[in-house]
Amino acid sequence: MDKVKEIFAAALKLFVEYGFHGTPTSKIAQEAGVANGTLFHYFKTKEDLIIALYIDTKTRLAQHLIENVLPETTLKARLKNRYLQVMYWAVEHSTEFRFIQQFHTSPFLSRLSAEEMYRQMKPDLDLIEEGIAAKIIKPRPIDFIFSLFSNHIYGLNQYLISANIPAAEQNKLIEDTFELLWGMIT
Repeated sequence: MDKVKEIFAAALKLFVEYGFHGTPTSKIAQEAGVANGTLFHYFKTKEDLIIALYIDTKTRLAQHLIENVLPETTLKARLKNRYLQVMYWAVEHSTEFRFIQQFHTSPFLSRLSAEEMYRQMKPDLDLIEEGIAAKIIKPRPIDFIFSLFSNHIYGLNQYLISANIPAAEQNKLIEDTFELLWGMIT
């Protein structure tokens, strides 16, 4: 494992457990088994580390979607498949997904470049725009519909974590909640 991956693994664990402000860089370096100077060799500031870790985590989620989203024919099937794959990834990678949620509710989100934000959201925004143009999805602002999807996913993930539901029931609940969301936007 290279040093950056070790730093990312340590930072991920500690940020989720103690929060961004409750995790000093010295603790991250210690957890990663590197010198504090080594951490700063790769990341000038803790903020740079947080943003780099977020981009890395979102990139791995995007790669999962590329590898697992099926080429469905209907808009509903394509959106559902993306939704299901995000939820399955979130359940399987709970620490990473909690970090994503934590980042989205932090001031660090505003420090992410507009280009990076757009790059991450583009596949979903394109599907929503296609649905609105085809008069399948209600004519509402695209970013609003995207927010409904995002918040729905975050809320369901929080529920699954707190309710401690068996895996088979989780999958059924994930499928059912897509139908609730679909009914709301169409």
